[in-house]
Amino acid sequence: MTNNIEIFSDGGARGNPGPAAIGVVIDLKDEKKITISKAIGKTTNNVAEYTAVVEATKLIKSQNIISNIDFFLDSELVVKQLNGVYKVKDENLKKMYFEIKEFVVSYPKIITFNHIRRENNKEADKLVNKALDEDQLKTKS
Repeated sequence: MTNNIEIFSDGGARGNPGPAAIGVVIDLKDEKKITISKAIGKTTNNVAEYTAVVEATKLIKSQNIISNIDFFLDSELVVKQLNGVYKVKDENLKKMYFEIKEFVVSYPKIITFNHIRRENNKEADKLVNKALDEDQLKTKS
């Protein structure tokens, strides 16, 4: 276990594309966690996954958090793209990819992107489903 901040992020769409949401858990290691659970409209799973990382970076910036950061995602595609293993070909993802890379380059500490199995990302996944369920209730009423 490191003293790095750990960020678990997830994005999902019911249908692909379909109603989508993000979930983020930022573990600040001092017994404090910051979470994001937000519907993001109709889009794809990959866009939702990238949006979760973008929203986490915005929160880190707004809270002026300066520490090494380990991101954990269950999207192998996004992790491999952010680590430079795969190229980003989709035009919808490129803008977010470059926004994240710009954040990483300008951030004064080390940021890593790590792939984890879905069952190890349960808290972020629950936040995605919570936002999707709440959004579905709003649209029904």
